[in-house]
Amino acid sequence: MSKLIGAPALVVPDLVDALVRTDRRLARIDGHNVVLRADASPPADDRVALISGGGSGHEPAHAGYIGAGMLTAAVLGEVFTSPSVDAVLAAIRAVTGAAGCLLIVKNYTGDRLNFGLAAQIARTEGMDVEMVLVDDDAATGGGSRVGARGLAGTVLVHKIAGAAAAAGATLAEVKAVAERAISGLSTMGVALSPCILPGAAAANFTLPPGQVEFGLGIHGEQGVSREEVAPVAELVGRLVDGILASGRVSTGGRPVVAMVNGLGATPAMELALVGGALLARLQALGIEVRRIAVGEFLGALDMAGCSISLLHVDDRLLECLDAATDAPAWSGLAHPGGSGRTVPAASLAGSPDVSSAGIDAEAAARFRRSVEAALACLIEKEDELTALDREVGDGDLGISMRRGANAIEARIADIAFDRPQSALRVMAGIVRETVGGTSGPLMAAFLLGASQAIGQTPNPASVAAVAAALRAGCTAIAVLGGARAGDRTMLDALLPAADALAQAAGSGAANAYSLAAHAAAEGAEQTRHVAAALGRSSYLGDRVIGHPDPGARAAALWLAAVAAALGQR
Repeated sequence: MSKLIGAPALVVPDLVDALVRTDRRLARIDGHNVVLRADASPPADDRVALISGGGSGHEPAHAGYIGAGMLTAAVLGEVFTSPSVDAVLAAIRAVTGAAGCLLIVKNYTGDRLNFGLAAQIARTEGMDVEMVLVDDDAATGGGSRVGARGLAGTVLVHKIAGAAAAAGATLAEVKAVAERAISGLSTMGVALSPCILPGAAAANFTLPPGQVEFGLGIHGEQGVSREEVAPVAELVGRLVDGILASGRVSTGGRPVVAMVNGLGATPAMELALVGGALLARLQALGIEVRRIAVGEFLGALDMAGCSISLLHVDDRLLECLDAATDAPAWSGLAHPGGSGRTVPAASLAGSPDVSSAGIDAEAAARFRRSVEAALACLIEKEDELTALDREVGDGDLGISMRRGANAIEARIADIAFDRPQSALRVMAGIVRETVGGTSGPLMAAFLLGASQAIGQTPNPASVAAVAAALRAGCTAIAVLGGARAGDRTMLDALLPAADALAQAAGSGAANAYSLAAHAAAEGAEQTRHVAAALGRSSYLGDRVIGHPDPGARAAALWLAAVAAALGQR
């Protein structure tokens, strides 16, 4: 597995060096993988020092939470491995003053033993050192002597204890507020993929497509159950149910702070969706959410998935969570927006132009039949267009075309097909409203240009009027996008179609739309042989040769569907 590292055996020392090099507020202890505040050694006597740490691979934890108002130092073990006693002891000696030191440790055997023994040794040297164990994992514990694991909720404990220490609380007070937070804290995670350790050839486990692991830890291990993937709301509901079953968090009226944590390879989009689903679920359960955080807080290398943490809060804990810190990885807590703030939007589709020329019922029926055929074609051909666009672009054309077609279909009853100018203008507005990317504005411009042209003719149903409208739509695309014939765009299908339709109108050909469709197909086919001058395809140079332009192919397809709907093949 390729990774952006040097020698796998040196990844943690290299990480420590990189962190210190890139932030002047940080320092390291010579000979140990310990990162600390540059102003913390020698220690200040008037503030309790906070030390956390554990195995690396959980970035931004733990070093990302070093700063005023959070941690004083972090001890970094090898990937997913507890740091040594001597490394922890070096950190304690470097930052502990007369006010003492609190160790915040996730409940894993190695961490508990190494941090615990270091604390014992430090006490024999006259230092005042206490330790708290974070055991927020809702999936483990169950009365075992080992207890539940420590997961991402540990970051909330860092914040609460750090704020108390920064405010001048004593060691006993800082420990007490941390323990109060831990007692009302519970976390549960779900993995969509395993992770791969630096230098390893494969992941610790395999996860078949369509399955997820519930109740996993943070060290690349399997969860407590494997289940089928489900929509985000169902997965979130499963996580919340697990948290409530742990008994630490209840629906008894006490408010909570919520945290959605990415495990290392989950897109921000998906984490945001988890956050929205979580708020909806908690609202349905009658649980008040005072604050929420969504992001990457404590990961598991490149694992895809997330964890959810819920923390019962009182005014004191909330005050600590809201307190200022300059720790770089703490992004702060947001106030939930309830059902979401909205402002009224003006109609984007435009109003029907009742002054435009109308057509008779038979022509209107043909127009509607043509539009419906084009829409059905774009919906049906989504996969084909997506596959083409993946070869030469970003793979979104089929999805965008289908989205626009679905939106027009949903509002087709509101379109006045007996007034073509109005109908095209309304369709342009619908596309503009619902389709982004490149294809959305270009198709909207095409429809708007066609609308303006067809509104200037006394006989909008004639082949000549449709040809003029098609040509005007192409001009609108060229003006907006800067494209011209031969640039490998949708114009390479639309312009030949417009020319063929105009020629057919002049000659009185009965199969005008069939001729236009064939011209479009030939134009789209010719794009196989040219490099792109515009759009994302232009970045690929000659690699696009042999593949038709997806936009031109889409135009050829819907024009063929229109011809077929009008009885012309």
